[in-house]
Amino acid sequence: MYRLRWLPVLVATLGVSWIPGYARGDDAVASVSYYRDVRPILQVHCQGCHQPAKPGGGAILTDHAGLLKAGDSELPIVTPGKVDESSLVEQITAPEGETPAMPKDAPPLKPAQVDLIRRWIEAGAPDDTPVTAQEVIDAEHPPKYEQAPVITALEFSPDGALLAVSGYHEVLLWKADGSELVARLVGLSERVESLAFSPDGTKLAVTGGAPSRFGEVQIWNVADRKLLFSQSVTYDTLYGASWSPDGTKLAFGCGDNTLRAIDATTGAAVLYQGAHSDWVLDTVFSVAGTHVVSVSRDQSMKLTELATQRFEDNITSITPGALKGGLASVDRHPTKDELLIGGADGMPKIYKMFRTQNRQIGDDFNKLREFEVMPGRVYSVAYSVDGNKIIAGSSSDGTGEVRVYDANDSRLISKLKTEPGPVFAVDLTPDAAIGAAAGFDGKLRLFDAATGEVKREFVPVPVEGNDVAFAGEPGATK
Repeated sequence: MYRLRWLPVLVATLGVSWIPGYARGDDAVASVSYYRDVRPILQVHCQGCHQPAKPGGGAILTDHAGLLKAGDSELPIVTPGKVDESSLVEQITAPEGETPAMPKDAPPLKPAQVDLIRRWIEAGAPDDTPVTAQEVIDAEHPPKYEQAPVITALEFSPDGALLAVSGYHEVLLWKADGSELVARLVGLSERVESLAFSPDGTKLAVTGGAPSRFGEVQIWNVADRKLLFSQSVTYDTLYGASWSPDGTKLAFGCGDNTLRAIDATTGAAVLYQGAHSDWVLDTVFSVAGTHVVSVSRDQSMKLTELATQRFEDNITSITPGALKGGLASVDRHPTKDELLIGGADGMPKIYKMFRTQNRQIGDDFNKLREFEVMPGRVYSVAYSVDGNKIIAGSSSDGTGEVRVYDANDSRLISKLKTEPGPVFAVDLTPDAAIGAAAGFDGKLRLFDAATGEVKREFVPVPVEGNDVAFAGEPGATK
């Protein structure tokens, strides 16, 4: 036992949370674990293209049972005890000087990762998945709810026909008036943190992931409810998806303090910015699509040029003490480079995106307008399609508040006439007549934006015992 005393010191020094294949005790090396060692590799590098919603090559690599099947290959994906008869190994290895076939359009697995997979197969590919983690969740086995989950994101489609709402492992597509659940888009991410319809409404971007394990970007075809694209990014959750005005690029924030953007068709990286010092929670493009704005828990709103990936400016003041806490949400005026933000100080504000005079110590020159302070922290803000109204939702000591303001003169138009729990997501219909709000209590509230009167209040997921059902199923409600 004494010879292992150095291990905790080494782990603490290097910042390593665990060492794959290392035994607890006197044995130097233990057998490789599928659940602890192999599954995380597949989760990050393979499952985006090989999952129930998008089984590339007929292969599903999201659970142990799927690995023992053949897919479209002549060989099984994994043949226990026979590395040379496992197509998985064939796909992730290549002769010296050549590039492996998989992961597709991505760097090859590291030699140590390949070695772990080979050793696991050689040992008989045992399944050590805990019983508590064996639940299958996919389109054929959608999530089952015993109580309403926290709702972290919602958005109306550009044509006003649909309302997308976050759930556990899924996005629920409702008719915009809340009359019918029309689709359930079930994916890999346990947590869904943001939703964004493409400018033409044909696609839906989803960011989320599994905290401390992986972040994921999903892009769905709205019309046929098919997953077009899934890509793992970083080892933590992703936030704040936004589309470029031409619909070709997607930006998002990351729990590793970075702002990123990808090509929305190929997934190729087009922007990486590491100027923030805390989680990046939301993003938005400029009107021309030349710049990306990001807000973060580090109390700043930053401007980055897309073509050069160059950080250009802190849009908000950088004077110590000028900002009171982090920023959680940002939206851009539909036709002008003006930015609506909300954060820990509870005060929605509007800033112009581009600086027109040199920065002075202590200035907050880009700020154009402020709104009255809301209770607690503002977690979500949005402009109306015409840019004349804004909506904001906040959280304070177990309760929440939703307000609609005139964007031009800061006049309060309405407050939601109910006391919800903490509010994490808000939006307005394209005609700005109806507001939507949801959050901690798991209820979706649709209300008259002019008066605050609630039009419909319901739990948007099918909780056991209630009457919500998928459109077209027996018992579906309208």
